[in-house]
Amino acid sequence: MPMSDADLKSHFEQVIDDVLRTGVPVEFERGGRRLQIASVSPTGKLSRLVARPDVIVGDPEDLVHMDWSKECHVDLP
Repeated sequence: MPMSDADLKSHFEQVIDDVLRTGVPVEFERGGRRLQIASVSPTGKLSRLVARPDVIVGDPEDLVHMDWSKECHVDLP
């Protein structure tokens, strides 16, 4: 559902920042017509990833060489 013209006016800078950050267009209505604010050059999904340096504590290479066989509980026929 498009936002109203009054809502757009009161939150204009926030709406523009959201469009730039997410790449998602925003629709609004003015004079009974539906309009859209969209980025001319869309942002890629990968550019919106947030860095999370604390997710892996230690050397990520250690994960490759771990013995995961005890974690897998598959009953084969």
